[in-house]
Amino acid sequence: MADSIDDQFREFVRTRSPALLRTAFLLTGDRHLAEDLVQDALARTHRGRRRLDDPGHFEAYTRTAMYHQHVSWWRRRKVAESLPGELADVVAPGSDHARRTDLKLALHQALAQLTQRQRAVLVVRFFEDRSEAEAADLLQCSVGTIKSQTSKALARMREIAPELLSAVMEEA
Repeated sequence: MADSIDDQFREFVRTRSPALLRTAFLLTGDRHLAEDLVQDALARTHRGRRRLDDPGHFEAYTRTAMYHQHVSWWRRRKVAESLPGELADVVAPGSDHARRTDLKLALHQALAQLTQRQRAVLVVRFFEDRSEAEAADLLQCSVGTIKSQTSKALARMREIAPELLSAVMEEA
């Protein structure tokens, strides 16, 4: 059984690492920090893999470790964020390339101006497409906190990057 769990963990790492890295990049704003965050979270999951009652929980455990580690890093170091090297393609693929690039940069800069909690809430809710209840469970806070932080974060995003709202409205 130990080999089976190890094999399942290796398969999880192989198949889910790209998605975990995209989420980590959205959280950190830096490719190298994102890679470090994913590695740290995977190491934590690996250490606890035998305690998990179902290998299907590897992803939830890893993502929770990522969110908590990110907040911990931020509290300790308050890392200055750099410009992105890559950003997940969150703008409609049919858009003009230059406009998509401008919108990606605007999105990254707007996310960088949010508080860490607001950023985490937006990433979990909209980039990972989680419900309010799932986000609350993952970030270990109440649904009310998710709602209020989402509202505040979106209001702040509209204030600092109105071009993102107009782009979303054009696509709708």
